[in-house]
Amino acid sequence: MASASMLTAASLSFSPLGALGASRPAASFAPPRRSARVAVTAAAAASNSPAAAAPKKRAATGLTKPRPVSPALQAVVGASEIPRTEALKRLWAYIKQHNLQDPADKKVIVCDEKLKILFGQERVGFLEVAKLLNPHFVK
Repeated sequence: MASASMLTAASLSFSPLGALGASRPAASFAPPRRSARVAVTAAAAASNSPAAAAPKKRAATGLTKPRPVSPALQAVVGASEIPRTEALKRLWAYIKQHNLQDPADKKVIVCDEKLKILFGQERVGFLEVAKLLNPHFVK
């Protein structure tokens, strides 16, 4: 009788499973994994035709779609149609190649003649570059 009325550490825990003495449920209610079946069907699909297994390229949209650019931007990047992402990459390559970053503050670009025409300023912060390129993409 004394053992029935005694409180144990397990009965005082706040976990509903603490009184049972288990830290996890015995059975999982999740559906069984199907990784083996997926691997078998993927292998069968690959063996049928190699052309069908190759991923198809999607059409470029948004930032990756080539757009016509202004002559000022074309002088820097060297292309008449280019995606925004590639234009920004080439612009940064131009800046680093010509050593146009301010030595005291690398976040500031000191513009040469081509960049003065492009940005309309002598000094540009690196966060402003993408914003100042926007008007040079013809819509």
